[in-house]
Amino acid sequence: MSEVENTGIGDSLSDKIDEDGFNKLVVKCKYCGSKILDKKSGKYIAQEKELPLMQQDTRKEGEIQSEKVNHFYHVENMFTFENIGFTHTVDCYKYLSCADCDAGPVGYYDMNTKHSYVALCRIEYA
Repeated sequence: MSEVENTGIGDSLSDKIDEDGFNKLVVKCKYCGSKILDKKSGKYIAQEKELPLMQQDTRKEGEIQSEKVNHFYHVENMFTFENIGFTHTVDCYKYLSCADCDAGPVGYYDMNTKHSYVALCRIEYA
């Protein structure tokens, strides 16, 4: 599996999270603009997780390229989402995608804890 490390999230965290660690702004799909989370729906968490790239290099047939992602919004209840899709289970995880345009994965759902994590580098804000 090819890896790319993604530690940058663009703007500073203080522009995105409030004093309690929750998202200040509405979270949207960066491809179609569909709303994924309302304000104050996800709590910021720093953790490392390897996610498949949103756009795979088709020249590398049979190989799934991935990147290390370190900044997430933690969502305890799957019903908190406004618009999200879930993939089939892969190693106790389901990947999250935009329910409107199927772009993803924008994060993952842990089958053991029943919690979701949305990658800050894979979304935009309104």
